[in-house]
Amino acid sequence: MSLTLMRATILRIDDLPAPSLHRLPDQLHPNLRLVFVGTAASTRSAELGHYYAHPGNRFWRAIHEAGITPRRYQPGEFASLIALGIGFTDLSKTGAGMDHQIATEMIDMPGFRAKMEKYRPRTIAFTSKKAASLFYGRPSAAISLGRQPRDGDWPEIFVLPSPSGAASGSWTLEPWRELAAWIAA
Repeated sequence: MSLTLMRATILRIDDLPAPSLHRLPDQLHPNLRLVFVGTAASTRSAELGHYYAHPGNRFWRAIHEAGITPRRYQPGEFASLIALGIGFTDLSKTGAGMDHQIATEMIDMPGFRAKMEKYRPRTIAFTSKKAASLFYGRPSAAISLGRQPRDGDWPEIFVLPSPSGAASGSWTLEPWRELAAWIAA
């Protein structure tokens, strides 16, 4: 291959738009009643482009059984929950995998805080103690499930047990029910 042809090839490749590094799109609007926040997309969710998409994940069943949604939605319907005042985001928009697989440098806490300040949801619900521990800067063992003490002018914050099938040992629906009662009030 001639040097001129190689340069032309390099220029064409460099001119291509960069692929999006975001695994899942945020579903955020001002003044939502609830925003679910995970650590990062699971591998399955990143592949499909849907929140909580792994078949073993209890999320969609839990929000229905707790009374947060009027019916059981499927992962591919996540964007339609915005009409119910429910949004989604993750602390890492570029990483994917289980919580323990997400590198610390992939967590964008300033970006998350800026989004919450911009959109001002009524309630934030972390869908794992790991996500909450990253937010609070404390070990997971120091985080309790359920409604958290008020933190200045921040929205109400709930910490939920992870709905991941990998977290079966700590599963309980009670904090999800507490959240449902709070957002219904």
